[in-house]
Amino acid sequence: MLRIMKYRYQLVVLLVIIGLSLAKAAQSAAGTVLDQLGRQVNVPDNPQRIVALAPSITEIIFALGQEHRLKGVTRYSDFPSEAAKLHKVGSYVHLDLERIVALKPDLCIAIKDGNPRLVAQRLESLKIPVYAVDPKNLDTIMNTIIQIGKLLDVDEKAKMLVRDMRSRIQRVKSLVEKAAHRPGVFFQIGISPIVSIGTPTFIHELIVLAGGTNLAAGPIPYPRFSREQVLALSPEVFIITSMARAAVFEQVKAEWSRWPNLPAVRNQRIFLEDSNLFDRPTPRIVDGLELLVRLIHPDLFEEKQ
Repeated sequence: MLRIMKYRYQLVVLLVIIGLSLAKAAQSAAGTVLDQLGRQVNVPDNPQRIVALAPSITEIIFALGQEHRLKGVTRYSDFPSEAAKLHKVGSYVHLDLERIVALKPDLCIAIKDGNPRLVAQRLESLKIPVYAVDPKNLDTIMNTIIQIGKLLDVDEKAKMLVRDMRSRIQRVKSLVEKAAHRPGVFFQIGISPIVSIGTPTFIHELIVLAGGTNLAAGPIPYPRFSREQVLALSPEVFIITSMARAAVFEQVKAEWSRWPNLPAVRNQRIFLEDSNLFDRPTPRIVDGLELLVRLIHPDLFEEKQ
């Protein structure tokens, strides 16, 4: 009888140990998350060696106050200025696999639009988790911030950033409701050929929210135009964005200014602006929206004063 009781006691202890082991395994499995491409990624509980595979991801991590976790970034990660001092792993289109691996990351955060899928697959084959994001519009940009906040266990900071973004977007919407006219806007991002932006882009959404009419709207994300086609559109507001080639874009602005019958020229409404405010899916995209409202509807701000 005593032997049977002893056996039962040992069995109970064994079951408890097994139960604890299963619970621990389940807790580890909780680190398996779905990324924005619907892929299962085994993310560490508290990643400390992160490589950001696009400038926008670098910006988001800095905005969340988690830059101390960043061990590598891509070539054009230039905001804030501290990002430029971090180890570079190539451009986000041409990633340097060896440099990434040498940094011994416990997490890489990638972006669907630009990062080569093959590099992500190679990293995963080396047991380096790759979480991919896919921001397509303002809502998904804000969702990306929330998701990265969860990965880094700074949910509240991420939610605070997004609340601020939503509040500012709503203020823009309320202001634009007062506008009696939606001016035609031509947004130039390429020189030769002339390239603008179509409907499936961040910039189109910003133009519409800012109370403008995108003259290049349509299913092609980055449509090409001849000079004659642009002149025929008669844009009232002409925006040219620049990155490193500011001098070249100044020249483009000067060339368009030679057409005095163009409404944007006649009314001195050709603007040269920083492209990063409009095409990077980060909290700064709301800065771009607020700037656009001032460029498209300066009258709304004059009335406010």
